[in-house]
Amino acid sequence: MATGLRFAAIARVTDARWITCSVADHLGFGLLPGSELVVETTLCHEVRQADVEIVFNDARAPGPYKGHPTAQMYGFRSYLSIPIHWPDGRFFGTLCALDPNPQTLDDPRVLAMTRMFARMIGETLQLDTRLQNAEEELAQEREIADVQEQFMAILAHDLRNPITAVRAGLRMLKRQEADPRKLALIDLMDGSGQRMADLVSNLMDHARNRLGGGIVLDRRSDRPLTEALDQIVAEFRAVAPSSEIVVTFELPPNLDCDRARIAQLLSNLLGNAITHGTPDRPIHVSAKVTKGTFALAVLNEGAPIPESKLSGLFSPFQKGDERPNGSGLGLGLYIASEIAKAHGGRMLVASTDANTVFTFEMPACH
Repeated sequence: MATGLRFAAIARVTDARWITCSVADHLGFGLLPGSELVVETTLCHEVRQADVEIVFNDARAPGPYKGHPTAQMYGFRSYLSIPIHWPDGRFFGTLCALDPNPQTLDDPRVLAMTRMFARMIGETLQLDTRLQNAEEELAQEREIADVQEQFMAILAHDLRNPITAVRAGLRMLKRQEADPRKLALIDLMDGSGQRMADLVSNLMDHARNRLGGGIVLDRRSDRPLTEALDQIVAEFRAVAPSSEIVVTFELPPNLDCDRARIAQLLSNLLGNAITHGTPDRPIHVSAKVTKGTFALAVLNEGAPIPESKLSGLFSPFQKGDERPNGSGLGLGLYIASEIAKAHGGRMLVASTDANTVFTFEMPACH
């Protein structure tokens, strides 16, 4: 310490306890951060009671602290203790220092320096408290988020069965019905059921991802991917007959991928295109392998995605369209992106006044 004292400590002092917060010990005094002394045996106890400084150069020299029992107990001759206050004025503790040898401590420059240190420590305490409070609030927010994710996963799981039952009932009604108007109504209801099933599937994938499970793949190359993609297109043509979907698939028969997940990715992209594209303009879906890269693209015409939305488009609960028909949870593109990453690939988007294209690319292994 600049005073020449070989032991210094920042101590938290209350009416019942004296605890070291920080120590600089060049005497082998034996105290460490967290060490305690009986508060009544310390001069810091007197500093707290009177809220005044105690400074003396030599406990053997004439003065109020000559022969003081604390100096004799701990074996020091020179000593200073400066109060430390919180910024609001409350007493925190002391900056105290001592040495077995006498030192000149009542020099105004020495006192000014130690008082400045004490003020700086008090100001730092407030910052530490704010940081601790912020960390506690963050921990609480994380706990709340975990509970919400678990609730989301349970809710999505429990919704699957009733949705499946409703859709099965609609299919049974369709087989028994001949009235074209009723059949159209059944198709409309089944389309809404499919939409709900897609939302539940996306919710479950998002919750699984957040809870640490990630997107699980079942990669195989024993069946052609084209069949799975054709099935998705057929389903959308059935539930959205007014939307023209133009398909171009040029794929090898044995592409290594998770067929169900790629089909889910296409379903999310196609649903997005139908929702946000110009209703009377065709949607183009293509899939091919070129120079070792598999690419699946969905193009729709319509208003471009705002530039400000592009960077966060594949984040959960984000939407690229603010129009009233921009329904949904904003999870479809996020799940598509996670499926792409799980395959070692990526999602790309390009949006202009002419059209918007979402493209999934990954290394082609077959």
